[in-house]
Amino acid sequence: MGSTAISTQQAFSNLQKITPLSYSSSSRSIRSSNGQCFWSMRRRAVPPRCCTATAAEVAAKENRQAVLKNGDDALEICRVLNGMWQTSGGWGRIDRNDAVEAMLKYADAGLSTFDMADHYGPAEDLYGIFINRVRRERPPELLETVRGLTKWVPPPVKMTRSFVVQNIDVSRKRMDVASLDMLQFHWWDYANSGYLDALKHLTDLKEEGKIKTIALTNFDTERLRIILENGIPVVSNQVQHSLVDMRPQQKMAELCQLTGVKLITYGTVMGGLLSEKFLDTNLSIPFAAPPLNTPSLQKYKRMVDAWGGWSLFQELLRTLKTVANKHGVSIPTVAVKYILDQPTVAGSMVGVRLGLSEHIKDVNAVFSLVLDEEDISSILQVTNKGKDLQKIIGDCGDEYRRA
Repeated sequence: MGSTAISTQQAFSNLQKITPLSYSSSSRSIRSSNGQCFWSMRRRAVPPRCCTATAAEVAAKENRQAVLKNGDDALEICRVLNGMWQTSGGWGRIDRNDAVEAMLKYADAGLSTFDMADHYGPAEDLYGIFINRVRRERPPELLETVRGLTKWVPPPVKMTRSFVVQNIDVSRKRMDVASLDMLQFHWWDYANSGYLDALKHLTDLKEEGKIKTIALTNFDTERLRIILENGIPVVSNQVQHSLVDMRPQQKMAELCQLTGVKLITYGTVMGGLLSEKFLDTNLSIPFAAPPLNTPSLQKYKRMVDAWGGWSLFQELLRTLKTVANKHGVSIPTVAVKYILDQPTVAGSMVGVRLGLSEHIKDVNAVFSLVLDEEDISSILQVTNKGKDLQKIIGDCGDEYRRA
């Protein structure tokens, strides 16, 4: 996945038909002091799923991995990413040791791509501890599959080279890597064109080896087009995308198909709303439903309200449960697979509450699940009843820039 089918110049000429929107606002081997390899540690380590040579897993590799690519820049990731927003507070106290053990467990199960940000509390520091554990205690084959994707979310100030370098060096130090696998850039204010200056400095840092791939997060279609026209080698844009929020499949997907840029999605299980936990619940009756007691549950409940309300959402959950029962999986598994099957989607995020809960079985079931025409038709019968969030909220990321 990810190779560009046509030239960028040709792609932009084709884009004239798109009507602009209006807007409301290192891998290392570890040896002992005497030079002996940690062979005994390797033998005790749990073999990662991605390295197990069973026929079923070899056949499923294409479903499990995706390559994000722009020109000579390429990064292979697991198609279900471990989202680490939950380490930033609001989901329960995270114990450092338990969190790192949980990260090792996910990686051993083949779920070895982690997504974080400079402002997600201790996320980058946890990754630094984790990757050092992998270097010491796991075989090189697993280390080669681990990816750490981070984000930089600066204030919209003047983007000098020194300011950009300083901030990127902080993430490299916290994550204990010489080169960031991916730097996903966010910008708050489109009226300030400093985002282009920042991205040009980031491109220079990529050429210097401090960053392997450059990506975006929460950029809209128009700004993505401008960025590509300025020669920034973007490989992906991370956006909110779920059965309720299908905005990325409108103008954004069309531009991505033309240019080869891929989408990484978050909010795909809506903080847990798309699960059996909220099936047949009534939020209007006190104690008749689980509390909306995390930032993600509260955020995505607002999306449900804008889309069509709790009654329609219950109809969607019942439909997803029927599909899930048919395939012997869970509602979240169906929800993630549906989005992964959408055009230009390379990967979807599932948040991890490290050391507090886990969903390894449900996530790994995604890779073998095949939704048939009957499944898709039944889901569309419900989602088509919802409102078009592009008309209500705007394009991808506009929810962060509305007055």
